[in-house]
Amino acid sequence: MIAHGIDLVDCDRIDKMLSRHETRFLKRVFTPDEQAYCAKAKNRVERLAGRFAAKEAVLKLIGMGWREKIAWTDVEVVNDAMGKPEVVLSGQVRDIAEQMGIERVSLSITHAANLAIASAVALGTSS
Repeated sequence: MIAHGIDLVDCDRIDKMLSRHETRFLKRVFTPDEQAYCAKAKNRVERLAGRFAAKEAVLKLIGMGWREKIAWTDVEVVNDAMGKPEVVLSGQVRDIAEQMGIERVSLSITHAANLAIASAVALGTSS
């Protein structure tokens, strides 16, 4: 293990963002595939909140924040054939991860009591 990041998101916060700036918020934060995956679910807000938390957790594990002008979409959450969430990195986030020796990120997301939490663990060989 190289690093760990964790984040907790109040689903109401995501719901408010959707109410105020849905199109802009979705386009800025989520890839088209993430948007499509969440749109088809009854628990859309919870899924979006979980992915938001996952993106934050990944940035924490590489020691970066959104203030560094990193694109939210450089961290994408996809699901494997069994439904397990996986992280796909691109752009500046991928470059930083490679410099750190991160080969993959193990991700877990859960929802409870109007909260979403994500835990991300960086695996690989530290540089």
